[in-house]
Formats: sequence, structure tokens, C-alpha cells
Amino acid sequence: MTRQIGRHAVVVGAGMSGLTVGHALANHFERVTLLERDRLPAGIGHRVGTPQDKHLHALLAGGQGALTELFPGFEQDLVAAGGVPIRVAGDMRVEQVGYDPFPQRDLGWTAYTMSRPLIEFLVRRYAEQRPNIVLRPGCRATELVTSDDGTAVTAVRCVTAEGAQETLPADLVVDASASGALTLALLRSVRLPLPETSTVGVGRFYATTVFQIPDDAPDDWKLVMTFSNPQENSRRGMLMPLEGNRWMLSTGDQDGGLPPADWAGVLEYLQGLRTPTIYNAVKALQPLGEVRRHVFQESVWHHFERLETVPRGILPVGDAFCRFNPIYGQGMTLAAQEACLLGDLLPAAALSPDPLAELQQSFLCEVGGLIEGPWVMSAINDYIYPHTRGERPADFANSVRFGAALNRLAARDPAIHKLAVEVQHLLKPRSAYQDPDVMRRVMAEMAAA
Repeated sequence: MTRQIGRHAVVVGAGMSGLTVGHALANHFERVTLLERDRLPAGIGHRVGTPQDKHLHALLAGGQGALTELFPGFEQDLVAAGGVPIRVAGDMRVEQVGYDPFPQRDLGWTAYTMSRPLIEFLVRRYAEQRPNIVLRPGCRATELVTSDDGTAVTAVRCVTAEGAQETLPADLVVDASASGALTLALLRSVRLPLPETSTVGVGRFYATTVFQIPDDAPDDWKLVMTFSNPQENSRRGMLMPLEGNRWMLSTGDQDGGLPPADWAGVLEYLQGLRTPTIYNAVKALQPLGEVRRHVFQESVWHHFERLETVPRGILPVGDAFCRFNPIYGQGMTLAAQEACLLGDLLPAAALSPDPLAELQQSFLCEVGGLIEGPWVMSAINDYIYPHTRGERPADFANSVRFGAALNRLAARDPAIHKLAVEVQHLLKPRSAYQDPDVMRRVMAEMAAA
């Protein structure tokens, strides 16, 4: 029998992070309440609080595995709902300087593409099926309540969907909001130091459109990505299949301002990509709806894991902890992997004399290692573009040379190609590159260059 460690856990936010974490907690709490400020759609639909859900979302293989671990049968449910199977990297045309395309090899596994509303709907349905999970849409958390001495969180104040004020007692509060504002406000209120913050000023602008896939679509790829020469501009494009036999196109850059808001302007914009592949695929099509635009300003990592003291009973997760540049598809995957980490830690915490303190401490000790790899990968790729704001790490130039050498090896060697993609998909850590044979070959490639 599963040992419970508390009566009531409150999760603030019912996005991917809140839903997956709530599911993990439900095994060890009598009741889990998810507070979501948005009105949740009854089916597959957009949420007002997530404007980015109208744009491309990639579920990396590491996220797919984590969601399958949390929800057995997830992959089958995703396929049944219309998720599009993609053989990595055989079905993917990746165009980058020097490779148009990069070798299209079947690396041995299937990923799936879908809209963000579809995957969130599936995960929300799993949560709704748990009898001890309660979703409260339209309910906005406003404040965390502490004990008289400020050492522990005891409740959450919120405004209900009907506009009433309510206080929910809680043994544990998980901050799965978009910014971590509640946790930061809590630290200020009890006069504890705020966490150090790492930021990467991306300032990337997106324009996204959706089409029916035409009967004469190319048969040598299902997904195409076109990257610019970073020294010339930051313009890029991606065309990806969705459920319902649709394509979603996103394009944009950092230094050119907002992309066009009309289809004619987007078509002209596409002609500025480094290759004509995407333009040729969509030039004769008409969008199914309006052109959607979005701006992502910066990646932010609040280093809660470095704090010496955190009030008992609060746990920031997901975007509240670290918000990634969405172009690399890491956000949903990290959310699911953090939920798996929490699920792995809960049984041991339940055996501790103070389960809640043990859970908080062990999660904060380990989550930084989970975040660091994808953070470094995305930061290096962002800093390649001159307009990216922020202080480049001291070893940045060498990291770029290492990445370029690894890429050249991957183009020639399927085994290195597979390893690089496994790291990109968060199936393996970046430390996999430190394998002696891999390091020897990369160093030789760097020397030869």
C-alpha cells in the first residue's frame, strides 16, 4: 500500500507542469487540488493564459518517455488522438549551413508531432480520471499563507471562478505557474534572500500559420527545419505536421522585429529564408485561419536550488523554476521529467521522519542537474546569434568549436549522429559527450579544422 505523506497538496497552475506533478503527488496525498486561472476548454482548445500554444510545440523523445512513465498507454492514446509519427531523423529534413539537408538517417525510434492543445488535453484527461485530483478552472491563486514564524507555508489564498475570496489549507503547495511570482513574493514576505537568476535575452519573434496538407506534398520528408547562417541573420523556419492532416508553419527571427501579420507578407518573408524548401511547399496554399504572432523575450532560470533556506511546504517547478526558449522544445519535456523525478523521490520521502521536508530538500538538490544540460545547450545555440543579450560563458568559443566539430562527425558517422540527437532529445545527458572515444574523435576534428 502506498504510504501517504500529507492530506492536501495544492498545485498552482494546470498546464503541463502542474498536471504532471499533480498526477505524481496524487499517489501520496489524500487530495490534490489544481488551481488554474484560465477557463479550461471542454475538449481540445486553446487557453487564454498560454498564447504560445498557438505556435509550434515539439515533444522531445525524453518527454515522450517521461509521459509514458507517468501515464502508461500515453503513446497509444496520442496516436489515437491524431499524433503524427515521425521517424527520427529519417522523416526530418534539417537544412543548416553546409548541409542542405543534413543526412536523413533512421536513428531507430519514432517521435510524434501534435498541437500543444492536443497534448495538454490528453494529460488533463488523465488528471480528471484520478478520483483524488480536483481541477478548479477560473480560480486564481493570489497569495501563499505562512505560519506565524514564517518558516512554513500553510495555505493558498485564491479568487474563485465566481469572484469569491477563499483560503485553502495545504500541507504542500507546488508553484507551477508561468513565472514563479508566488514563490518570489513568499520569500520577500518572510525576508528571505531571493534566488540568483540566470537570463538569456533571446527576443525572438514568431509568425505562425496552419494549412491542410496538400495531396502533392513532398514524400521525402514529413518535417522540415531551415536555419540561417548566424553571422548573417537569425531568420529560421519550421514546417511540422499536426493532427487533422494539417501543417503548422512557424517562422521568425531576433533582429528584424515582428514578422508580417498577413499571409502575403509571410510568403514574402519566407523567400528570405536561406533555402526555398518551405516557401515551395506552401506558396500555393491558403491558411486555415489568421496569422498568429508571438514574442519570446528571455529564458530565465531562478536558482531556487541554491537557496540555503526555503519555507517548508513550497516547491517551485516547471516554468516557475526555469523558463526555456520554446524553439528547442525543452519546456514540456522538462515538465514531465521533473514530475517523474518527484514521483521517484516520493516513496523515500514517505519513509522519512519529516516527509515534506525530505521531499523538498531532495527535489531541490536534484532538479538543478536535470535543468542544467538543456539550459546549457539552448544558451549556447542562442548566444551564437550576435543580437542575443547576456554574458557569454568564458568557454563559449570553445563550446561552439566543439559543437561544430561534433556536427561534422555526426554528418559522417551514424553512431555519432544518433548520440547527438539522443542528447538533443534529452534521452542522454551532455556528459555522454565525455566518453573517451567520442572526446578523442571530436578533439581530432577540432584540430583538423
